[in-house]
Amino acid sequence: MGAVKPTAVIVGAGPNGLTAAARLAVDGWRVDVRERSSSVGGAAATQQLEGGALRDLGAACHPFGAASPAFHALRLEDYGVRWLRAPFEMAHPLEGTSALLEGSLEATAAGLGGDGRAWTRLHRPVVDSIDGILTDVLAPMPRWPRHPVALARFGARGVLPAATLGHAVFRTEEARALFAGSATHAITSPSRPLTGAFGLLFGALGMTRGWPVAEGGSGAITAALRRLVEEHGGVVRCGEEVRELPEADAVILNLTPSQVLAIDGASLPTRRRRSMRRWRYGPAVHKVDFVLDAPVPWADPRVGQAATVHVGGRVDEIVSAERAVANGIMPERPFVMAAQQYAADPSRGLVLWTYAHVPHGYRERYPGEVAEKIERQIERFAPGFSHVVRQRIEASPAALEAWNPNVVGGDIAGGAMDGAQLLMRQPHRLRKGLYLASASTAPGAGVHGMPGWWAAEAALRDFG
Repeated sequence: MGAVKPTAVIVGAGPNGLTAAARLAVDGWRVDVRERSSSVGGAAATQQLEGGALRDLGAACHPFGAASPAFHALRLEDYGVRWLRAPFEMAHPLEGTSALLEGSLEATAAGLGGDGRAWTRLHRPVVDSIDGILTDVLAPMPRWPRHPVALARFGARGVLPAATLGHAVFRTEEARALFAGSATHAITSPSRPLTGAFGLLFGALGMTRGWPVAEGGSGAITAALRRLVEEHGGVVRCGEEVRELPEADAVILNLTPSQVLAIDGASLPTRRRRSMRRWRYGPAVHKVDFVLDAPVPWADPRVGQAATVHVGGRVDEIVSAERAVANGIMPERPFVMAAQQYAADPSRGLVLWTYAHVPHGYRERYPGEVAEKIERQIERFAPGFSHVVRQRIEASPAALEAWNPNVVGGDIAGGAMDGAQLLMRQPHRLRKGLYLASASTAPGAGVHGMPGWWAAEAALRDFG
């Protein structure tokens, strides 16, 4: 008879918790997943609206999901995940013009006119080495890189603020805005150091792996992970909130630091407890889904063929808005992330997914304040947008946290993504038998499952 495998309790059935559970279940561990909500999903959940349209409650487009080594290793496509891409990966509208990220470096550069050669020179080293760079940037930190030359070339450019790098390299506002918009996925101003890395990486992903959506909604990703766990004997329990540390050989927490500290019996080492108390949460998002009677009437029709749209105007406008948010001020023209999943997956129905960057825990001055600002921002580049809106479904920072406690104060990144916290996230191994698998660990936020994968790997090392 074979040796009895260890037991694991995973707290939280979001993409990271379920990835950890799947990794251990495949290895033969006895796995028990506990989720406080009535269904799995966390940051990757989908709701069906009256009439059949689908809206993603959390993440919408998945450049890192399609590129995830964890998802590839677990073969999620065999469990129903199908990645779909729109004609354009991303669009950035401007007054009178727009910039487009296409599925190849050559096509994107061709659309940028006089900045095409500069765009190619900046991105070619990252595009050509994307596999090696992903291996290193999606790994725990600190760790000696497996591809040091490629990572060094990437880091030499990426250490600069995206706004600075863009102004130095490009002459046109289109190329600068396209680059800075991608960098703002860091949920901080592109004038901050290291944001150049976000611009380079998100751009290179779009031009190699794409910025796809999951067919049928982001919930298809976590549904596939659940099927994989259960196929290998694991148990997934919904409606069970964990308030104290469960008994098991390994406990993996898909939680952020403030929640870990609140669990009775965590018995963390003093140094780790101190680090978690100092953990900073960053700016928030205010989410608005627009149910439409017709597609968004963008002034440039090509923007309507992009799965992701960055609505923020010129680079100086984005910098100003993000600085205001960091200082606790709600900008009049916030940076808006929009997703037109229907451009890639028409079965979704006409729902425009959006969120605006807002101060941490922001409370509106009056009901509908942020939704109105989002709508006005879109209207700038899509005249008549308000006339195609049938319904607005809003989620403030407080509402997002009530739905998913990992979204502390509306921070979807599990903690501020700037300064030391960008490079030094919380460790996956808190001590033997206790592990962390959330966006607060490396490589950070996103529906890619890597924090869960690395937490499971740490448990596997501890228990042979």
